[in-house]
Amino acid sequence: MNPTILFENDDVIVINKPAGLLVHEDEETSAAETVAGWAVSYIPALAGVGEPGRSPQGKALERSGVVHRLDRDTSGALILAKHQAAYEWLKQQFHDRLVKKEYRAFVYGRVHDRWGTIDRPIGRSAKDFRLRSAQKGAKGLLRAAVTDYERIGVGEYDGESFSYLKLIPKTGRTHQLRVHLKAIDRPIVADTLYAPTFVERSNNLGLERLALHAHVLELILPSGESERFVAPVPQAFEEAAERIAE
Repeated sequence: MNPTILFENDDVIVINKPAGLLVHEDEETSAAETVAGWAVSYIPALAGVGEPGRSPQGKALERSGVVHRLDRDTSGALILAKHQAAYEWLKQQFHDRLVKKEYRAFVYGRVHDRWGTIDRPIGRSAKDFRLRSAQKGAKGLLRAAVTDYERIGVGEYDGESFSYLKLIPKTGRTHQLRVHLKAIDRPIVADTLYAPTFVERSNNLGLERLALHAHVLELILPSGESERFVAPVPQAFEEAAERIAE
């Protein structure tokens, strides 16, 4: 479950986060089982970098180095700050939407358009407080959210249709890609949170994890250099793509 280091200099570390690893601790997961905990173990001087966090119960959370997040079950490229100045620089990059991100995902069903854009604001689910929603009936403040997509492949596996997509989020809302794809009735394969019914009745393309991977992260480093980091597509994704190749 340890991350793979893709790049490191005096300011940042870029890792390929494995699926199943939480970025920072919560009330149920200890720091030792998170990316932040790993980072502090790897570079003790990184401890305290960033902004302190607390759980709803008031517990202090280890978030050292964390600038942005990936869901626990999403793998891929993640950048961490080694010192406070680097953290502030990177935080501003994300705030100003200067960071370019590209994901890979498999979804249930056929996506007929080669290219498209999902432009749907995201609020809270009316049915489950843990979830976000981009569908009719979403509660609370609705925040603008835009996702571009490109269909890489489409086909069938064991009598069921799937599509393989490149996803480019233009905004950074919580669970945005999972919520947007659910809203167009093409939820991400093996998404037990947003598509439990699909997961239960599907062959899930033979995948045993959420079919979402942060493939590319492009931004300007504190040194002023523009860099593009690529987290290789998981072998399980390559095999799944072959299963639906037509």
